[in-house]
Amino acid sequence: MRTIHTLLSVQTIVIILGSINRLTNLTTAYVLPNQFLRWVDLLNMLAIPLASLLASYLLKRHLETAHNGGVRGGARDGRTHVWLSILFFIGVYLTAASYGDHEVTNFLHARFCESDTTSDLCRIVIYNDDEFSHYVFFTGFTLVNATLMFLQVIFPYRGELRTSDVVLLIVNSLFIALGIFANLGFEEIGLDLVVVAILAVMASGLLWRNRRQPIVMYYAVAYMLGLVATFGVKGLRLA
Repeated sequence: MRTIHTLLSVQTIVIILGSINRLTNLTTAYVLPNQFLRWVDLLNMLAIPLASLLASYLLKRHLETAHNGGVRGGARDGRTHVWLSILFFIGVYLTAASYGDHEVTNFLHARFCESDTTSDLCRIVIYNDDEFSHYVFFTGFTLVNATLMFLQVIFPYRGELRTSDVVLLIVNSLFIALGIFANLGFEEIGLDLVVVAILAVMASGLLWRNRRQPIVMYYAVAYMLGLVATFGVKGLRLA
């Protein structure tokens, strides 16, 4: 559990650093004199998602190799495990591709296309920024997180979850929930909310059948709390 807590804490730190990067003016200076990107864009494209995906891979590796008392759903490197690994790496690739597309076009959109939405160049930039990169990201995001949950199921944790373990899992999941709420609570319902709802239902269903599995618990608490908070705020705004 120590490794699991450490890697989930890395994800928490990534969320905090990502929020500071996006919501403050600390990184808005240009990277080079040619002004090809700001530091906020470069960090969002390279450093921050890289740290998150590396932590996800190390978590995947830990679930597969920890001495957890056996394997359910087929042997290690069996068909189920191989397919989940393939889907995980597809998710990693798509997530990385989405950041590369989004951060560059988001910068160009804000700098050159705020008032120009009709020229061919700006229409292409805006579509990549606001739509295509989002489709790619949410596909990758769903695959990475869903495969980690299913890997926890086929490589179950056999130890006893202590109260301190549950508390740490919930604390780390709260940061995911806050990130979901901050991004969705004050925006129009779109693909992002649908994706979070799908993952919340998936995590809750897996938790129902695998109550003491730490990664499943982590995702179920994070997505359900984020979803409930988002719908609560939207309900108050409509009332």
